[in-house]
Amino acid sequence: MRRIGNSAIATVTVVAFCSGAWLLYSADASHAPPQPAAVEGRPDPGEERLMAPALPPSPPTRIRIPSIRVNAPLIGLGLTSSGSLDVPPAQDKNLAGWYESGTTPGERGTAIVAGHVDNMQGPAVFYDLGALKKGATIDVDRRDGGVAVFTVDAIEVYEAKDFPDAKVYGAAPRPELRVITCGGGYSRSTGYQGNVVVFAHLTGNH
Repeated sequence: MRRIGNSAIATVTVVAFCSGAWLLYSADASHAPPQPAAVEGRPDPGEERLMAPALPPSPPTRIRIPSIRVNAPLIGLGLTSSGSLDVPPAQDKNLAGWYESGTTPGERGTAIVAGHVDNMQGPAVFYDLGALKKGATIDVDRRDGGVAVFTVDAIEVYEAKDFPDAKVYGAAPRPELRVITCGGGYSRSTGYQGNVVVFAHLTGNH
């Protein structure tokens, strides 16, 4: 395992999300989830329109991404016995998870949220994540009653062999959020070949 911010997480973290169960058995296998059109570089600090001060730690309870119609509860995720990030139960397609041994969303550092792109029944919570646009907002409800509001900086897709662990999971000097699901190419024999990653930073709270 390697250090990610203030806590440890495995190098291989999201493989279990990536079987492509629905595409494997569905007649709609040609209807793969949307992917980012191109890699968008994260902006220089001077280009950022707005930042908000860090919030005190508080576990998240729900994630909402209005532009892609996501409104899902969050559960805590730990590490499996092999050291990879655990996953939400696959049978609940409208459920996401956050790495509960790491940074809480809104706190200074890098918070991690992950969820399935599909399950045996069809599209799941982050099926449309690759269609998200720079500048979109992500709201995270917190147990303290507040809502941390994040603005999307970039949406990127990486093949598994080229996944940039330090860029995605590395420590940040401000409150940042990563939202991760499966993506990239798809093969019936191996499932999804990579991951879609959304980079966002805290721009407000209420």
